Amino acid sequence: MVEDDKKIANAVKKGLEQESYAVDVEYDGESGLGSAMVTDYDLIILDRMLPGATDGLDICKAIREEGKKTPVLILTAKDKIEDRVYGLNTGADDYLVKPFAFDELLARVRALLRRPQKIDGNVLEFEDLTLDTIQKKAERAGKEITLTVKEYSLLEYLLKNQGRILNKENIIEHVWDFDADVLPNTVEVYISYLRDKIEKPFEGRKIINTIRGYGYRLGEK
Repeated sequence: MVEDDKKIANAVKKGLEQESYAVDVEYDGESGLGSAMVTDYDLIILDRMLPGATDGLDICKAIREEGKKTPVLILTAKDKIEDRVYGLNTGADDYLVKPFAFDELLARVRALLRRPQKIDGNVLEFEDLTLDTIQKKAERAGKEITLTVKEYSLLEYLLKNQGRILNKENIIEHVWDFDADVLPNTVEVYISYLRDKIEKPFEGRKIINTIRGYGYRLGEK
């Protein structure tokens, strides 16, 4: 998220983290552009008017010119139709006018995150494992599984990328924010926690595969 109003930025960050998202925040256009260019984010939220020479639409235009297809949500106090049209034509995927309700922002975030992964509905599935991304509820073979916030985030990322090999750097980048002091061994610990909850109680039926020398994969190739 790139937002110069620290009160808004920190409130949104806190709210999204309570919904199990990892959130990085920049407070000016130049820093926001730098982060957007070098990090593979799942979603970028941009304030349109930012201090300095780079505003939110400049960031959006620059990442589109780089070929990045990351969903972009623009936040702005400008509510005229022509402002919205201009923002969308610059490459934004959605446009939310300030002041906004957090619940609406959250709904738009969820909708945008469904698009690139081509997810139908709010439930992610693999064999007899399901994860409801609205209720934050995991089940396997009809039995509910209690997860911590970080375990949930890790499982959601694995489910959204099932069949792909994910290395530890991929996982850290998408499940933790850049302020977190996370070591590669931390990923191993949380993978172990997940296996204890989604594999061991179910006769050890393996879901998460370790690909030696590469990382982890949920499901087969």
